[in-house]
Amino acid sequence: MRRNLLLAAVSLSSVLFLSLSAMPVVADSSGAGAQQEPPQTPPGLIRAAAVHSDVSRPLREIAPQAERGFRREIPVGPVPVPPQGAGADTAVQSIAVAGLLAAAEHNFDGIGQGFAGFNVTSAPPDINGAVGTTQYVQWVNTSFAVFDKASGTLLYGPAAGNTLWTGFGGGCQANNDGDPIVQFDKLAQRWVMTQFSVDTLPYLQCVAVSSTDDALGTWARYAFEYNDFPDYPKLGVWPDAYYISFNMFRNGSFFTGGRVCAYDRATMLAGQPAPLQICAQIGSGSLLPSDLDGTTPPPAGTPNYVLRFTTGALQWFKFHVDWATPANSTFVQQSNVPVAPFTISCNGTGGTCVPQPGTSQRLDTLGDRLMYRLAYRRFPTHAALVVNHAVTFSSRTAVRWYELRDTGTGLTLHQQGTYSPDEDHRWMGSAAMDGAGNIVIGYSVSSAATVPGVRFAGREPTDPLGTLSAETPLVAGTGSQQQGLSRWGDYSSMSVDPIDDCTFWYTNQYLKANGIFNWSTRIASFKFGSCGGAPPDPDFAISTTPTSRTVVQGGSTFVTAQVSAAGSFGETVALSGANIPAGVTLSFTPESLIGGSGFSSVGITTSAAVTPATYSFDIVGTSETKSHSTPVTLVVDEAPPPPSTDFSIAATPSSRNIRRGETATYTVTVTPSGGFSAPVTFSLTGADPSMNVSFAPASVTGSGSATLTIATTASTPRTLYTLTVMGSDGTRLRQTTVSLRVR
Repeated sequence: MRRNLLLAAVSLSSVLFLSLSAMPVVADSSGAGAQQEPPQTPPGLIRAAAVHSDVSRPLREIAPQAERGFRREIPVGPVPVPPQGAGADTAVQSIAVAGLLAAAEHNFDGIGQGFAGFNVTSAPPDINGAVGTTQYVQWVNTSFAVFDKASGTLLYGPAAGNTLWTGFGGGCQANNDGDPIVQFDKLAQRWVMTQFSVDTLPYLQCVAVSSTDDALGTWARYAFEYNDFPDYPKLGVWPDAYYISFNMFRNGSFFTGGRVCAYDRATMLAGQPAPLQICAQIGSGSLLPSDLDGTTPPPAGTPNYVLRFTTGALQWFKFHVDWATPANSTFVQQSNVPVAPFTISCNGTGGTCVPQPGTSQRLDTLGDRLMYRLAYRRFPTHAALVVNHAVTFSSRTAVRWYELRDTGTGLTLHQQGTYSPDEDHRWMGSAAMDGAGNIVIGYSVSSAATVPGVRFAGREPTDPLGTLSAETPLVAGTGSQQQGLSRWGDYSSMSVDPIDDCTFWYTNQYLKANGIFNWSTRIASFKFGSCGGAPPDPDFAISTTPTSRTVVQGGSTFVTAQVSAAGSFGETVALSGANIPAGVTLSFTPESLIGGSGFSSVGITTSAAVTPATYSFDIVGTSETKSHSTPVTLVVDEAPPPPSTDFSIAATPSSRNIRRGETATYTVTVTPSGGFSAPVTFSLTGADPSMNVSFAPASVTGSGSATLTIATTASTPRTLYTLTVMGSDGTRLRQTTVSLRVR
């Protein structure tokens, strides 16, 4: 019988469900600017456990099952998007950075049409993979394969995903429904593989944890049950749990909210039965849990970071689980992290808009959600998280990426960027950071002139904040996806080698020929030359953008100073100027940078007495133990002569038509130029002596308007008069004409 986790309690063990859709999510008082309000325990705690578990035979002894079924485009549930914020994208990268010094190690085909007898039967491929101690495991929508990490040799597969649940029974064994994730738990050196079972009821999430670091060995296997359709699962590894997010759909179609669940990691690593799960749900948006990179765990008891984007901000939650007393678990909303304005991909729809050569078929972007992974890494002075999503810039799709930091007081935005260096579209990104702080983002690229392919770009810690390097191609596609199939990727995967903590491994899709259901995938690895040696000494560097400015005498300008920390440097850096020429003053906003990195706007003001010449001075950064400077060139040009002063006059309307004995009025306006500020006196010529002419006021100073009144009498001749309105400052006379017809 199908179990309803939201309505019925299951005895003996528990899943705790924190229902947040019926109550406000409470802000934690620990974050900067957060509301001073204690966490609240949501109502409706429901208890259950994994509905089935066992331990498998060694995978190497299980014959790989082949893909079965007909070709189909697998749908994804759209997530309601927040209102789009107003304003220009101020995070667009505006300066070019040299290419990465990243050495390629592997670049070979993964699972795809024709690979080791594989036949594509579904799209999109849901490409993801992870690297372990000796193996690389790739899992596309409904098949996985195990490769030797050193040589790229295929060790097992391709095998249908449910091969891993052979003998398990139920939906996990019978169904091969995809939406898979493969992870390598770096702290435990174990593999974690998961996919859902949704073709039959009840809905299940099938999770397997390897017994060792060998993916071909035995696996502890579990099935967790859900009442709503658990779409788009994304798994993160954390010391206290495996955290997994879902987009939940009632009856498979009505979006009920974003959910995140914690699985009892310790129980699953031990291969014991009936591990608990603790779940929380919000009423809107797609959630993404943090995933640990490296082998330095977060401080003991640190909750998992769970993020989604909202209008102009990243919204984050702290998810703390208490396995000893599940009712003490909390899922607490924090203060939003403001980010630069953005419009999600496809002009705010997040849908299908990426062009390809030779076809009118557009590709989907999934811009309505953060892209996998939310990669977490702990350094001595802070924790860093990197993540990305697809946005619109200049009518094309671009990658918006973020680095967030937590120094112990909550998440803050360290840097952000919108990467769109040319007319190509970029989307389906995945980001990670190595042990030296280098960041890499892999993504798909396409346009009406560029066949869909795979590229990456990255940055070193000393690069200007918010910038990525010139990109590096991994594989250039040679085919476009043809009419009738829009789905592309759904996600890709960037992971970091657990052995050297330097080598990035990335997998994504491309096509070798025009067609549908004929995708291929690529697996590549590379690393920075700066990673893997001795950690850099704690220090900082200082630079300015630009390095030269031109200004006229008496004018002002500015440069941007950047301080970049290296190693574990975290001291406050105070900014000042040195060798400043006479008549030049500097101002710094801010005057110091906490933590040894950031930007300051340096205002440069000159006096009118500065001699025109080329000067050089220094911007100096000084911390408690270090001091560095960078030169700035200032070109002072002679101030142009002041513009000549003058004025002009105009009158409206240009004509009037009245009867004898009536009055006509005009508005006369004085417009100054060049700083003119003298009194202007008005007069009129061309009027008949029978007319009474007056100006109110009779003069204006600098600028302003007066009313010209012309009163006719019964004896005024009937005719058309051309009148000249004049204004004089005593040395200059300016004039304009109007007409008056008297009937």
